[in-house]
Amino acid sequence: MDSHKEGDRGSGKQKKVKIVFVIGGPGSGKGTQCKRIAQQFGYTHLSVGELLRQEINSGSETGSMIQKIMKEGKLVPSDVTVRLLQQAMQEMDSDKFLIDGFPRNEENVQTFENLTKMEPEFVLLLDCPQDEMERRLLSRNEGREDDNIETIRKRFKVFMESTLPAVEYYESKGKLRKVDAGKSIDEVFESVKAIFSQGKDNKVRPSRHCCKCLIL
Repeated sequence: MDSHKEGDRGSGKQKKVKIVFVIGGPGSGKGTQCKRIAQQFGYTHLSVGELLRQEINSGSETGSMIQKIMKEGKLVPSDVTVRLLQQAMQEMDSDKFLIDGFPRNEENVQTFENLTKMEPEFVLLLDCPQDEMERRLLSRNEGREDDNIETIRKRFKVFMESTLPAVEYYESKGKLRKVDAGKSIDEVFESVKAIFSQGKDNKVRPSRHCCKCLIL
């Protein structure tokens, strides 16, 4: 990441890297919405879940460790996740990144900021009822072994317990943007487009209660 973050020193790229995190429970539609955002607004889409699965498929020792953790519905260590993200970003000739499925907890936040010296422009929260997320996950047929009811419910529990503090952290910094992700794909994207189309002087100000939806 040095070529990006040190550009203002004169030896690297002069452009500033823009990052948007997209957070939501499993089945909230992060991947679907990110593909549309990337296409319409020119972002490079990086899915943390996909990066982790690629590492698993590589057959590496790290991949085996990641697979074991994911089967248990637990979170992959922050340093592992951030290293994979850094590597992917370094390999892309882009200055606008849409990072899907990150951060999962406060440790992710601190590790990312410490290692990259960057913060997101804002964080998009896809708020979706748990019963709807469960229905979506069980109805899709992608051959993913973590899409079984036992693992799904473990993932819900981890998301609610671990991610809420990270959401509240970004809310306290005025960087949280929330949309109702329980609606149709097109309806959700209309809300998402409104957020990405707004200028810096017209930010959405979430209510202090917007995080509580995660634990209902």
